[in-house]
Amino acid sequence: MAVAGAVRTASGRSRKLFDIFVAEVPWTVSSKELKEYFSQFGSVQRCRLPFDRDTGFHKRYCWIKFSTPEDVQNVFQKDSHILEGAKLSLRQQRGRRRIQPKNESK
Repeated sequence: MAVAGAVRTASGRSRKLFDIFVAEVPWTVSSKELKEYFSQFGSVQRCRLPFDRDTGFHKRYCWIKFSTPEDVQNVFQKDSHILEGAKLSLRQQRGRRRIQPKNESK
């Protein structure tokens, strides 16, 4: 089962599904344009730009998956990322730990 940024593997460890979370994406930018933009930093495996079913517009954020950790580092070496005049807000995704429930019996 996928859990916001991580998925359980057979070994019990989690791995990242996406490397970078991007916010403040302009309404006029498509997933194809995002993929093209981020391709200058390395090989983009996947770009996920979710849409709102009610409005038909994307939700102004996306997730980007790169082929290597070096590609991700290349993205963060640039000070700011601007698409169609808007500054994108980027955050590196980290694997999430599974929280163990506390044993309530004493």
